[in-house]
This record gives sequence, structure tokens and C-alpha cells, in this order.
Amino acid sequence: MRVLIIESRRPLAELWKRHIERQDVEVSVATSTTEAIKMVRQNEIDVIILDLVLEEGSAMAVADYACYRRPEARVIYVTSTTFFSDGSVFAHMPNACGYVQTSTEPADLAAMVEHLGTT
Repeated sequence: MRVLIIESRRPLAELWKRHIERQDVEVSVATSTTEAIKMVRQNEIDVIILDLVLEEGSAMAVADYACYRRPEARVIYVTSTTFFSDGSVFAHMPNACGYVQTSTEPADLAAMVEHLGTT
């Protein structure tokens, strides 16, 4: 299984990465929209973890591109805001398979990745 984490804060992305790698999963990290789109274009990806609020660029642009380029990839959206807290992310983004707060325990996020990557 191949996972792409798209998170502006590298320490948080690395924390998630370490937890997911414990499941013998290949994990890459992108910290900007440009980097994320390049990785989506060049790599097969099974699960994407995408922060809805990126410091550089647009998470929506990455989500749209991933939906076009990797329609089979399952996307878990994370956020530290109340944006989309009503669950509308699932109506707006057809590749949405999960929506959690950034503060979610890394082990729980890793469990979601394992579940989505095997279905």
C-alpha cells in the first residue's frame, strides 16, 4: 500500500508517517500544493491524507487533481478548523472517505489508513 500525506507542518506529517509505516506501508510526505500534485502525477497512491488548510496553495486543487489523476485513491481529509464540520466535504469531494480533526490520535489515523487501503 502507498500513502501520501499532504500537510504543511512537517513535524505533524512525520508523526503520522511514523505511525502509518509501522503497518509496513510506503509513506511519502508533501508540504505544498506543487509538491503534492507532482507526487500524485508521478506515483501510484492508494490513500491520501490531506489537510484542508495548507499554508502554501490549495487543498481543493490537490483534491480535484487527485480525483482526476488517481480516482481509485481514497482520501482522508484532516483539519484543525470547523470548516466542513457539517460533513459537507462528502458532498463536495467525491474522493472523500474520511474526515477527522488534526488532533486525532496518530494510531487512530493509521487504523483508518489500514482499513481504507485494504477495501
